[in-house]
Amino acid sequence: MPANAPAPETNGADQAEALHELVLRSLDDDKAIDVVSIPLKGKSNIADHMVIASGNSTRQVASMAQKLVERIKRELGRNARVEGLSVADWVLIDADDVIVHLFRPEVRSFYNLERMWAFEEHGPGDRAAAAR
Repeated sequence: MPANAPAPETNGADQAEALHELVLRSLDDDKAIDVVSIPLKGKSNIADHMVIASGNSTRQVASMAQKLVERIKRELGRNARVEGLSVADWVLIDADDVIVHLFRPEVRSFYNLERMWAFEEHGPGDRAAAAR
């Protein structure tokens, strides 16, 4: 490759998968409960993945959210947008390719996003695709 040739671009799909793996790893490290990953690619334009998880308390939910945002910035150089951190019953993290919803269990049960985002390929008894 000539010295003045531009560096090859990183594939957007690879970046999305790296972000998805980072999110799942971070939530696992922080002891998130009932982590579910719903693939959205080809079904919605909002993101490639939606990850839903719970924490036992508002303190745990807030801590998981703060650590995840810091890890995304440190490891991938991305700025994620956060909503709901001050109350921490439901925290939304928008990292572009991956949307993360962190809940207290009671709030998660009330909103039931997994059911709302279930696509036709899932039968009535199926859960959304479980996290790897």
